[in-house]
Amino acid sequence: MARKDRSTMPLLDHLRELRKRVIRSALFIFLFSAIGWIQYNAIITTLSAPVCDLKAAQESGSASCGALYISGVLGPLNLQLKVSFLTGVILSAPFWLYQVWAFIAPALHRKEKRNSIFFIIAATPFFSIGAVLAYYVLPLAIKVLFGFTPESLNNLIKFDDYLDFVLRLILIFGLAFELPVFLVSLNLVGVLSGKSILKPWRFAIFAITFFVAAFSPTADPLSMAALAVPLIALYFGAGGIALLVDKRRDHKSRSIGDDDAAPIESAAPIDEPTPE
Repeated sequence: MARKDRSTMPLLDHLRELRKRVIRSALFIFLFSAIGWIQYNAIITTLSAPVCDLKAAQESGSASCGALYISGVLGPLNLQLKVSFLTGVILSAPFWLYQVWAFIAPALHRKEKRNSIFFIIAATPFFSIGAVLAYYVLPLAIKVLFGFTPESLNNLIKFDDYLDFVLRLILIFGLAFELPVFLVSLNLVGVLSGKSILKPWRFAIFAITFFVAAFSPTADPLSMAALAVPLIALYFGAGGIALLVDKRRDHKSRSIGDDDAAPIESAAPIDEPTPE
């Protein structure tokens, strides 16, 4: 009699798992938002550099800084809350991204759980690379966008709109650079093969281009190309790594007989120990 496959998780358990992951993600975002609140002035002086030297304006006691302005009674408070929250989302991204990964891959066996360490190790540097790239692209994007201002007209910029634009740009770049991490991680746990990753390469290029055009907060060709070209290269790189992993896995599976196959284990969250 065939052994019953218990490697599935009931719907109720999925909902409990989702609730747990959402709560943990919210907790991480809240904790890092507190850092954003404390370091608020340092953050805004750094991010406003492409438009004006806010730090120098503060030290000189100037009442204005370039074309930036804040309006409304609640404007300053709303700005600090928004900057703190978006800073928390960005800084805690590796933590809540892991919670996403832990939710979509709950039925991993012990060996596959060990492979999940790749996601934990790679998620942070790849997100950081995307965020740093966005920060260095920012001055060029601002210069290009400001270049469309007609002559003899002043371009007054609402400070909260500007910072929202900057922080969303950093977040989008960081999340986009997680694409190869997810692809290789899914390949390591046996969900995606290298061929299935690379076979729809034309659609993948179109999807990446559409994603950049739809979700990038700036529509200038320079910043969109700065995101799309590395993403396409990372997509093909992830597919190449997946092919090598598949080749190694196939070679190993041919050298192991069916009698040596491990029994199917019950589903369990990937960050909880598997019972012996």
